[in-house]
Amino acid sequence: MRAVRFSALTAVATAATLAAVTGCTEKGSSGSGDRVIEVTATDDKCEVSKKEFPAGHVELAIENKGSKVTEVYVLFPDDRIVTERENIGPGTKQRVTAEVKAGDYTIACKPGMKGNGIRQDVKATGGTVAKRDPRLDKAVASYRAYVQTQADETLPLAETFAKAVKDGDMEAAKKAYAPSRIGWERTEPVAESFGDIDPKVDVRADGLEAGQEFTGWHRLEKALWQDKKIGTAEKTLTDQLITDLKDWQKRVGKAEITPTSMANGAKELLDEVATGKVTGEEERYSHTDLVDFKANVEGAEKSYELLKPVAKENDAALVTELDKQFAALNTLLDKFRADEPNATQYDFTSYDKVSKADQKELSDAVNALAEPLSKLAAAVVAK
Repeated sequence: MRAVRFSALTAVATAATLAAVTGCTEKGSSGSGDRVIEVTATDDKCEVSKKEFPAGHVELAIENKGSKVTEVYVLFPDDRIVTERENIGPGTKQRVTAEVKAGDYTIACKPGMKGNGIRQDVKATGGTVAKRDPRLDKAVASYRAYVQTQADETLPLAETFAKAVKDGDMEAAKKAYAPSRIGWERTEPVAESFGDIDPKVDVRADGLEAGQEFTGWHRLEKALWQDKKIGTAEKTLTDQLITDLKDWQKRVGKAEITPTSMANGAKELLDEVATGKVTGEEERYSHTDLVDFKANVEGAEKSYELLKPVAKENDAALVTELDKQFAALNTLLDKFRADEPNATQYDFTSYDKVSKADQKELSDAVNALAEPLSKLAAAVVAK
């Protein structure tokens, strides 16, 4: 699950679009000018170096000068999340590259990673984005087709899961649960581009906004493994799950996907795996976490492979490192498989049987991949 931390999310596509922005830039490190936006976050302020900047390739620079870990968001006017950067420690500086179309946005800093954040309205001016390599347009089209395939293939698997729940067949429902989620987990690098689908189908109990109903896979997971009962409410919730997944299926074609959102989304997803999913929080009742991990890595790797030809020309050393780290993580995950590697159905060790030492090894491997992956966006737009 890509955690949704702002309310009023809407599925309506916004005419002016900002591509995914998910890293941080060292303040003042890469030059100045109208394409560098410095964001200084403290415990009670969120300062930006400029309120207007030209559309095209820009660098977002974030420095946390506060005493609390913070998050920084870029939001559409309707509060949909364009992008996010989590777990920015005090004194931390990093780099990000973005593609921006003309329009109004909000930059929000969230000290302590709580609340709605301290906000600044900003504007991208100009009518067009910077010209980009046509191979990147092809990569976006291919990734969109990949996401559409995942959505199309998820629906019948989810319907099998829903039928088992409606039939009151606990064992069949448990068996169908994890497979029904694989396609969704593969597409999580661009989950924010689907608007409010993520909080409907993949929210956890501890991720609920005030007044938000607990729906989706994890609500049903809780019923099956913890509550050990299927009631009328659960049977009704399966109808909502299928409705929401059909909605997702229709949104893929209009979702805002760009080369930078593909790259940055993959990195953010791996950060989420390392800091949250690897602890067992995601599938806390069913312990099917390793199925999610594998699907997440596959989705991130698909994004990388499509962007790789351009990235290799601009930063061959980065590509070599990413190839190495993806291979290492996949090899490590395969140690926990009960079926054959590359099998169509994943049968992984129950995560409650994975030792703390092995969990740390997984976390370290994800972090080792996430660090170079944070540089992919810059590599694909480098001149």
